[in-house]
Amino acid sequence: MQPSAAEIRASAARLVSQAIDRGRSLDDLLSVDTDEGSARGLKRALCYGTLRWHFRLIEILGLLCNRPLEGIAPELRALLEVGLFQLLSGEVAEHAAVAETVGAAKVMGQARASGFVNAVLRRFQREREPVLAAVDRDITIRTAHPRWFVEALRRDCRETWQATLEANNAHPPMWLRVNRMRADVDACAAELEAAGWTVHRHPFAPDALRIDPPADVRSVPGFTEGRVSVQDAAAQLTVELLAPQAGERILDACAAPGGKTCHLLERVGGRAEVTALDIAEPRLERIRENLRRLGLDARIEVGDLAEAAPWWDGRPYDRILLDVPCSATGVIRRHPDIKVHRRARDVPVLARRQEELLRSAWRLLRPGGTLLYTTCSVLRAENEQVVSAFLRNTSDANDDTPGRSAGWPARPAGAGPGYRVQVGEADMDGFYYACLVKHP
Repeated sequence: MQPSAAEIRASAARLVSQAIDRGRSLDDLLSVDTDEGSARGLKRALCYGTLRWHFRLIEILGLLCNRPLEGIAPELRALLEVGLFQLLSGEVAEHAAVAETVGAAKVMGQARASGFVNAVLRRFQREREPVLAAVDRDITIRTAHPRWFVEALRRDCRETWQATLEANNAHPPMWLRVNRMRADVDACAAELEAAGWTVHRHPFAPDALRIDPPADVRSVPGFTEGRVSVQDAAAQLTVELLAPQAGERILDACAAPGGKTCHLLERVGGRAEVTALDIAEPRLERIRENLRRLGLDARIEVGDLAEAAPWWDGRPYDRILLDVPCSATGVIRRHPDIKVHRRARDVPVLARRQEELLRSAWRLLRPGGTLLYTTCSVLRAENEQVVSAFLRNTSDANDDTPGRSAGWPARPAGAGPGYRVQVGEADMDGFYYACLVKHP
C-alpha cells in the first residue's frame, strides 16, 4: 500500500532529523528505504531539498517561532523545515503543503503540536516577503551554506566563489560512463536517445554521456548489462590524466566504491595488473559488485596505504591513483548533507592525512612512474597547498599536470600546482587533480 502524503512527509522529517541531529549520511538512510515509485521520489526530493536549504530554512524558522528553536523537538523542527521548503519550492499548492505537514505532525505522534505547525506555516504565508528580505541580506544565509565554508571559499576563489555557492544549490546532472569493452559511445548515445533521453557529450571526457532528465539508474538501458555506469565527468577525467597503459602495474590507493578502478580497467581493455586498496573492509564489497557487473577483474586488498607491508608485495607501481579522503566540498550539490556535517576544524585534520597518504604512495611508485593526486574538494588547503608542500620537500617529483591538461580551459595565473575544476564548470562536480611524475 502506498503511504499517504502526510506519512511521506513524516518519514522525510525523521530522515532529515537523523542527518542533522545525529550526523547520519542521507544516502545511507535512503539506501534502506523501502518506498517505491512516486512515494520514493517525493521523499527523496523533500529530504535533499530540505537539507540543501537547511541553513536558510532554520533562519526563517527562527523569525517565525515565538519560542527558542532549541526547545523544539528535533523531529518536529525538521518537519517545520520540510513544510517551509515545500512552500518555498512552489512544487505543490500551498494549501496542500500546509495541510499535509500538519497531518504529518499527527502521524509522528505530535498531534498536540499540529496547531503550532499550522500557525508557523500560515505566518510564513502572510509574512513571506519581509521575512525573506530579512534573511537574504546575508549571502551566506541566502545560499544556505555554513559561514566557515563561505569565508574559506571567498579567500580561495576570489572570482568564482559566488558562482560556486549558487552552483551548489542546483540539481546535479546525471553523467554516464560508457564501458568501451562492451559498448560504443555513439551506439550508447543513440540507444539512450531512442529511449527518450536528451544526450550530451563532454568536451574533455570521451567516455561521458549526460542524460536529461536524470533517472533511476535501474531504468537506464545498458546499466544492468554493464555497458554503462554512473560517474560524474570530473571523476572520469582522472583516467585521461593518469593515462594507463596495457601491461602496467597500477594501484588505486583509496579505491571504494570502485568507479575509478573500473574505468582504469575499461580503458586498457582489462589488460593491466590493477590493485584496488581501501582501508575499510565493508567498502570493498562495493568494488566487487562493480567489477562483477562490468565483467572486470582486479586484485582487491584491505589495508592502510601508510602501512604497506601487510598487503604490498614490494614491486613498485607504474601508475598510482590517489583519490584521498577529503571534505567533499566539490560535491555538495549531490550530497547536501555535507553542508551540515562538515566543520572548519575537519579541514586541517584531513590535510594532514592527505599529506601522509601522498608521501606513502610516492614510496610505492617506480622511477619514471606517474601518481595522480585527486580530491573532490574546492579548498586550497586540501589541494594546492598539500601538493605545493609535497613538491617543495620531494626532489624527485615534478608537476606534469599542465602538459596533460593542455586543451582544457586555462587556470588563473598563479593558481598553484595541479588543476582545479569549479562546481558547475562544463557541467562537472568540483574536483582537483595533480599529476606528479617521479624522476628516473
